[in-house]
Amino acid sequence: MNSNIGADVDDLVDLFENAPCGYISAAPDGRIMLANRTLASWLGTGSEKIVGRKFIDFLTMPGKIYFETHFAPLVTMQGAFNEVALDMVKADGTRLPVLVNAVARIADGGNVRFIRITIFNATDRRRYEKEILEARAAAERSAAALKDLNATLEEHVATAVQEKIAAESALHQAQKIEALGHLTGGVAHDFNNMLAVVIGGLNMAQRRIARGALEDLPKLLEAALDGANRAATLTQRLLAFSRQQPLSPELVDANKLVSNMAEILASTLGEIIQKETVLAAGLWRTKADANQLENAVLNLAVNARDAMPNGGTLTIETANTHIDDAYAAEHDVAPGQYVMISVTDTGCGMPPDIIEKAIDPFFTTKPVGKGTGLGLSQVFGFAKQSGGHMKIYSEVGVGTTMKIYLPREYGSDNAAQHLRDDTVPRGSLSEVVLLVEDDASVREVHARMLEELGYTVIAVDGPIAALATIEKRPDVVLLFTDVVMAQMNGRQLADEARTRRPGLPVLFTTGYSRNAVVHNGVLDPGVIFLQKPATLGDLARKVRAALDI
Repeated sequence: MNSNIGADVDDLVDLFENAPCGYISAAPDGRIMLANRTLASWLGTGSEKIVGRKFIDFLTMPGKIYFETHFAPLVTMQGAFNEVALDMVKADGTRLPVLVNAVARIADGGNVRFIRITIFNATDRRRYEKEILEARAAAERSAAALKDLNATLEEHVATAVQEKIAAESALHQAQKIEALGHLTGGVAHDFNNMLAVVIGGLNMAQRRIARGALEDLPKLLEAALDGANRAATLTQRLLAFSRQQPLSPELVDANKLVSNMAEILASTLGEIIQKETVLAAGLWRTKADANQLENAVLNLAVNARDAMPNGGTLTIETANTHIDDAYAAEHDVAPGQYVMISVTDTGCGMPPDIIEKAIDPFFTTKPVGKGTGLGLSQVFGFAKQSGGHMKIYSEVGVGTTMKIYLPREYGSDNAAQHLRDDTVPRGSLSEVVLLVEDDASVREVHARMLEELGYTVIAVDGPIAALATIEKRPDVVLLFTDVVMAQMNGRQLADEARTRRPGLPVLFTTGYSRNAVVHNGVLDPGVIFLQKPATLGDLARKVRAALDI
């Protein structure tokens, strides 16, 4: 830059800072981007305490009302401020009478770039008129330099904003990576423990069988099965936390559901915990997956029991409740009417810092080996996936209340009564099941399980072979298919099969639902679904449900 131009710019900056009037550059939303030293001295503060705030923050109430009324037209270039008399509030609380001029600066595209606000001290107006005229003349002589300065300042502001956005994005990404690392570390730790039990138990069983020493075989197999079941439960909790578990919602009477859990709750809580229920009369119905809701209540009851090692009282309560707009906005839930189920204990309680982390995956205050840290995150994920909410209230030394809110359902009052089903129905050799599974090991296990239940099984490795079999075997009474396959997904296979055999019953299974038979976390209407991995009893009940429709 030419040295003479540099000197002119320096003079212009000095003129701007020490002008006999106040200067402000404001964004279209009224937020101050630039303020000169003169205005700061009038207000008894520093420029850094003005920048970032809105101009109306420095006005008395009548001024705020006037400015807000006339500022919007100014931003749309339909109004102007010319010698408007307002009162500003100084740092010491006293008033400063001023005259305000404002003009919108327009970008090439026709939008407002910023608002230039000029402020005159009304008490010294006459004394400053001469200096203002001189400043205006100097400004006109240096118009080119001022344009360059403004452009440079705006570029700096834009650069600073972009740098801030980039820094915030980097921080957010780092936090996501940290959370993912914590999650995967927890999963790896727990799965390794469970797989150690499964692999160790099966290896020992294999050696016992080879030697013909079968006396310890049942214990070894039982331990391996227990480890596998714990791994399956961990997977289900992870799916619940991530809101990816397939839900099968039905109309639920929460009072009946809680009442039907009396026996399992009594055995879970033990003799030193006193259980009370407070069931609301005229309780509304809700629509939810009854099995998952029962698991959620049981999870909360187990946590409550562990918080009362020396005994206490656990209270399960139901109620009709309303979430207003203010609470809904604060807690990311829709306002409206809800069915509330709460579980309250008289245990040790939680301090605020623990409450904040309680639903984080793998966070637990229990001793090592006493909990996975997924119980509350599972309940929270289920509530959110069901369109509801979960809230924790706790006080150290007093106890804790966990509240589940589920949306009110305005449909029929004929709510299903959820009963635990432990039966293992069997089939017959005349019932031919077509099993479609592209994983050879899973296909072999499912085929053997179906044969154990009495069915005749035809097992194929993909949809093309399945369609060919349906053409050749009119005696197939059920299509049992995986959802996620390479050639076509299970839903597409079912549709193709039913064009050849209308009304053919279909049972879907998968370890991860995706969107073939599950949308927004809810099973499509009429779909019968078996979550992998499944027990023999689960498979038996689902097959019979599909065949007996």
